[in-house]
Amino acid sequence: MNNGKSNSRNSNKPRGGKSTDKKKSFKGGASEGKKLFGKSNKPFDKKPKPVKQVKESEDIRLNKYIGNSGICSRREADVYIVSGNVKVNGEVITELGYRVKPTDVVNFDGTVITPEKRVYVLLNKPKGFSTINEEIISPENVLSLIKGSSKYPVAPVGRMDKTTLGLMLFTNDTNLLQKLNSPEQRSSKMYQVSIDKNLKYDDLEKIQKGVYIDERRVFVEEIAYVEDQPKTEIGIKLKASNVKLVRAIFESLGYNVIKVDRVMYGQLTKWNLPRGKWRFLTEEEVRNLKNG
Repeated sequence: MNNGKSNSRNSNKPRGGKSTDKKKSFKGGASEGKKLFGKSNKPFDKKPKPVKQVKESEDIRLNKYIGNSGICSRREADVYIVSGNVKVNGEVITELGYRVKPTDVVNFDGTVITPEKRVYVLLNKPKGFSTINEEIISPENVLSLIKGSSKYPVAPVGRMDKTTLGLMLFTNDTNLLQKLNSPEQRSSKMYQVSIDKNLKYDDLEKIQKGVYIDERRVFVEEIAYVEDQPKTEIGIKLKASNVKLVRAIFESLGYNVIKVDRVMYGQLTKWNLPRGKWRFLTEEEVRNLKNG
């Protein structure tokens, strides 16, 4: 559905779609994105071969142990190891390739660290769950939906109330959490918003130019009517991580917001991820978030 005037100078080419300008129809939902995703028992000889006492999975290289803690990268860990800044069980280790067990005490530059594996989870949040009191995994808590995804505690990126739907990120990577929760973060988010009455074209243009919320002017990257839907269905794209801001934009112009559904987070989409389900991010997706 065309919402009015076109502007060839500000044309956009959505991923996988035809060229449209910012005031043409928005394709919401999961239409954009990319596809994710025997042991033999031979009898012993008369003299059986010795069996390793420690499985490979039980010990890891020291630089990986340090990298898993999130304190620095593996390459940076090698520099610290060679420099004599790492101790294992009180002994300075300078050997690259040294392997440690889970029971070992590793001291990195004066601080004892733990080798938590970094976990990155993407959830398509349904209605009725919130991020309030996330330390308590109650049936209404959004963490109950990703229970079993990690043996380490994870935290949500940003917050969502019970009525907000769509993509949510969870991780135990404190550096990434800090980056994505910062007001300076640069990851764009796209929402499909349902309001109680048709959005006037004049109001759509006001939002595009920037509206004032609490005496602060808020700009959006794109806004358009959702294709083949009533003008109560709006697609809006902005960098702000606070979902409440999306509601406030429309409420400032006299509209009641019925539903907010986050359909894109950076380059992540809901493609092939049903409501209420989660998946792990790929290595490429994690890199994109860290570099974005």
